[in-house]
Amino acid sequence: MEESNKNLKLKIEQLKKEKNCLILAHYYTRKEVQQIADFTGDSLALAQRAADNEADMILFAGVRFMAETAKVLSPDKKVLLPVMEASCSLADSCGAEELKRMKEQYPDHKVVSYVNTSVEVKALTDVCCTSSNALDVVGSFDKEQKIIFTPDANLGGFINNLTGRNMKLWKGACHVHDAVSVKSVEELKAEHPAAKVLVHPECRAEVVALADYAGSTKGIIDYAKNSDSEEFIIVTEPGVMYEIEREAPGKRFYSISRSNSCVECEYMKMVTLENIYEALLHEEPVVEIDEQVRCAAEKSIREMLKIK
Repeated sequence: MEESNKNLKLKIEQLKKEKNCLILAHYYTRKEVQQIADFTGDSLALAQRAADNEADMILFAGVRFMAETAKVLSPDKKVLLPVMEASCSLADSCGAEELKRMKEQYPDHKVVSYVNTSVEVKALTDVCCTSSNALDVVGSFDKEQKIIFTPDANLGGFINNLTGRNMKLWKGACHVHDAVSVKSVEELKAEHPAAKVLVHPECRAEVVALADYAGSTKGIIDYAKNSDSEEFIIVTEPGVMYEIEREAPGKRFYSISRSNSCVECEYMKMVTLENIYEALLHEEPVVEIDEQVRCAAEKSIREMLKIK
């Protein structure tokens, strides 16, 4: 298997140079996928890189909404997604027609949509956000401005608690983070009492309450890297362990997946070296977006990128 992966990596490197293709990978993808990426990051960093690069082609090692975002921001580039079936439970939880009806019900509300949404939902959104900048995005509105926050109710509740707002929350959740239980965190904490607990705010409020730090995937990595502590319990998708161990060598990390086997995103794990190679070789599957929808979605994403 290792020799096969090595050969595939060499073939991928050759193809991406020949085709001037930028490979972007999310922290939740497989270790070997992250290793061949030109850039790895969380949703905000990946959107920023998709908007500013010199490549002729982008291959997105991640899920569909991420590749759609890359196409929205780089419409003149060919954007490849190795597995079109790589969806997202959050994005799937919020349909454009349902959001239209909610906007009609609350016409005086602005819409803030998590980047984990379809391009059609982004087209109905005033400003997108990620877990890295959701607090800043919401804070960019006047306190009197009423807001619909979609689709992650856990993240929206987290922001409500921090800001004192009362945003109307869509009832969506990441099936990975929402599956984390208080018991699984407490069990790890009992095993490693000196460890700091680092939690993604897509988890439920009672899990976030156990955290020494709650923040985005990149925030979790940076906290562990810069902290004086030596031990950490990582409460997010276990794919991040590759990057966090690389960024903070010598420290000890305990993934929540050890005590909660549900905490793995099967959609992210659909992306493999094999289907990356096939996508590069044949230059498909290609992400296509209706131009009117793309332009509307671009406004909400560009607003997010202005706020950082």
